Amino acid sequence: MSKLTATIKNEFMENLPPTIFFFVILHIVALIRTLTTVGTGITLPTSASVTIAALILGKSVLVANMLPFINRFPEKPLIWNVGWKTAIYTLVALFVHYLEHLYDYWKETPNLLSANQKLLAELNWAHFWAIQLLLVTLILNYCVLAELAHLIGRDKFTAMFFGPMPAKQAGQSQG
Repeated sequence: MSKLTATIKNEFMENLPPTIFFFVILHIVALIRTLTTVGTGITLPTSASVTIAALILGKSVLVANMLPFINRFPEKPLIWNVGWKTAIYTLVALFVHYLEHLYDYWKETPNLLSANQKLLAELNWAHFWAIQLLLVTLILNYCVLAELAHLIGRDKFTAMFFGPMPAKQAGQSQG
């Protein structure tokens, strides 16, 4: 296998877990938004746009993981990095969530400023914050799983979830 092919394969395999995760959770969020906005006339994202967003977010996680400040607490218990990454990813999700709504209003107004004013006046903020709370919960789950996978190793983590489990060594307790 050439070096380029190996690099592409590695990038693809690194991008797969966050992309699949975001693909599933963004479809859950879209479904919940659909269920909570029935009859309001609000346009909702299509599966194709949710899939594109999942691809973008999956790659964004990989880029964010390369930033020097992302693993700020390597010597502390996992909860520190989990909390830190959850906060960072949540801020990004909040920004993207707001921009998504802003784009919908921009299609109805002559410019971005008037779209923002209309959004601030008309947006159902209860729905907005409900979806944001759901996103925070899902992002927290992603960060916990990602940190555990990093700590115990991708192969062992995958085997623990999907099998086959490694054979028990002699002398280990059955726990």
